[in-house]
Amino acid sequence: MDLKLEVIVLPVSDVDRARAFYEAVGFRLDLDKAPSADWRAVHFTPPGSACSIMFGTGLTSAAPGSVQGLYLVVEDIEQARAELVGRGIAVSEVFHDGGGLLYHGHEGGEIVHRGDQARLAGPHPARADYGTFATFRDPDGNGWVLQEVKERAPGR
Repeated sequence: MDLKLEVIVLPVSDVDRARAFYEAVGFRLDLDKAPSADWRAVHFTPPGSACSIMFGTGLTSAAPGSVQGLYLVVEDIEQARAELVGRGIAVSEVFHDGGGLLYHGHEGGEIVHRGDQARLAGPHPARADYGTFATFRDPDGNGWVLQEVKERAPGR
């Protein structure tokens, strides 16, 4: 049985501002419908992704900015970061986690450290897949993570 993740609903406070942001990031606008004054859905898909995001009016009761740890996998993190910065998006510097390949949580779009694990500047020393990151937030604070993966396990 296939279970395909199709859409993630993001809570935002200003739909038009969020739309402009995701257009600037380079996501494809799939839909913007408002059949009534109290319901609007804006649907975007990241380039190359099978999963989309949706935000709007009347879609969720979650607090704006409360979604964290949305991963966008890229083959070249430095190139992806440079492209986003060139589009006017504030993106963190590239980093890796001193405690291993995957960092350990998100709080307000930033890393939460556990014990002696730390966010270290620059790419993973071995440039290991799943080991290099950069982060950014939308205008409400929903947190995104760029993660570099050049080669996935077979069958993925």
